[in-house]
Amino acid sequence: HISQVGGLSVARKLAALCEWFQVRTAWHGPADVSPVGHAANAHLDLAIHNFGIQEAVQFNQATQDVFPGLPTMKNGYMHVNEAPGLGVDLNEELAKKFPLPAEPGYWEPVRRRDGTSVRP
Repeated sequence: HISQVGGLSVARKLAALCEWFQVRTAWHGPADVSPVGHAANAHLDLAIHNFGIQEAVQFNQATQDVFPGLPTMKNGYMHVNEAPGLGVDLNEELAKKFPLPAEPGYWEPVRRRDGTSVRP
């Protein structure tokens, strides 16, 4: 996860270091990465010379509705939109229909309910 290596700046520096040794990137992008995280991955891929492959997930329609502007998948390629920033917006009214569960779930050791990181 780009968020777990320190964010976009650190990931870009890591990619630059890998480029010196002709190593291509393969950022992790499973379903547990947020839609904004997937957009960040895609934009980083477009900004580096040694992009290799991007793991991705096709989000369900509810997630796409809550986060308009998500990268889209077409014929095996991920496409980002041209909106400012990462291009992803948040429909806050629609998001209220999907509250977090009471149980923290799998990510409790590294994430709080509000999504912030937990430092060891």
